[in-house]
Amino acid sequence: MKKFLTLDDLQPQGKTVLLRADLNVPMKDGAVTDATRLTRLVPTLVELSAKGAKTVILSHFGRPKGKDASMSLEPVGKALADAFGKPVAFAHDCIGKEAQDAVSAMKDGDVLLLENVRFYAEEEKDDPSFAQAIAMMGDIYVNDAFSCAHRAHATTHGIAKLLPAYAGRLMEAELDALGKALESPERPVVAIVGGAKISTKIELLNNLVTKIDTLVLGGGMANTFLAALDNPVGKSLCERDMKDQAVKIMETAKAHKCTIVLPVDATVATEFRANPPTQNLATDNIHDGEMMLDIGTETVKMMDGVLAKAKTVLWNGPMGAFETQPFDRGTTEVARKVAVLTQAKKLISVAGGGDTVSALAHAGVEDQMTYVSTAGGAFLEWLEGKTLPGVQILQDRAIALKKAS
Repeated sequence: MKKFLTLDDLQPQGKTVLLRADLNVPMKDGAVTDATRLTRLVPTLVELSAKGAKTVILSHFGRPKGKDASMSLEPVGKALADAFGKPVAFAHDCIGKEAQDAVSAMKDGDVLLLENVRFYAEEEKDDPSFAQAIAMMGDIYVNDAFSCAHRAHATTHGIAKLLPAYAGRLMEAELDALGKALESPERPVVAIVGGAKISTKIELLNNLVTKIDTLVLGGGMANTFLAALDNPVGKSLCERDMKDQAVKIMETAKAHKCTIVLPVDATVATEFRANPPTQNLATDNIHDGEMMLDIGTETVKMMDGVLAKAKTVLWNGPMGAFETQPFDRGTTEVARKVAVLTQAKKLISVAGGGDTVSALAHAGVEDQMTYVSTAGGAFLEWLEGKTLPGVQILQDRAIALKKAS
């Protein structure tokens, strides 16, 4: 049973729906360079429009200091209309007369995008009067921006206190996927965590080892764990001042019967550049002038064995410096293994955060996982076990609405 209300619980015919979306997409020379967030919003837009809602989209874009024409959502609205396949009107403000007049002019099924809500400092302050100024233009609030749910802002949190609040289809999909991966997973659960530093993922690692069966580490952070076990790491990326933290994480894992899997070999070079001379060396045989830049062939085979027994895989972070060949090999081979097992219905795979999406795209398997989150910070905070204000308020409002009815 879901803890929040969804579009299945909503009859929006003739009503004005304030839809919080994340349209903070990459732009270059006035054009959207990656429309993933736009296309993922489309199912919610299509459903609301088909059901006769007047859909008013709220979003931020960048971090403007006041009203900044270079950070207007207008060009994003044009790209959204292309993805949606229908017109998306635009208002040059998100509160006040211009916004109110644009909303008043809408007909059932119309879609309107309001200007960047961060043009007002009150947005990030979760200012009640700012939330009220927007809420007064709508009848219903729908949040379809899980990627912003870790922030208690006016349009992700404040408005939900003032109107009946629902999750859009993207928010619903994110929460369903994350729930299946960590809250009520099929076991064994394997988490693959890579990236450069453990200092940015201490809370994540400490939370994961209390909930999963196996933690597979790669990337630069694995070097810190190897060093904590007195393995030589040469001049590899390593946070030597984090050795004690690594030891504590390993102790916590042991106490919770979580197995930590570290690389047994690595692709090694004496310089970091594309296609330098490399060796495949055991991780207990790294010399002073050498850098571990990817997991090695035996580690990939070992991970194949771990994955073959898994029922759920959670992935955050690459296994090596995947942007630079040949140090993409380990990440690519592991990603393809996860994809094959996913497509064979042998496991559920949920990935996201940081460079993970790019790494999976590089491997050509981003569409072959059970779910790939583009939420970034919200995904990481969820992995850390933190309460996300934008999600919690939906759950609180669902309880309140059910009690009222």
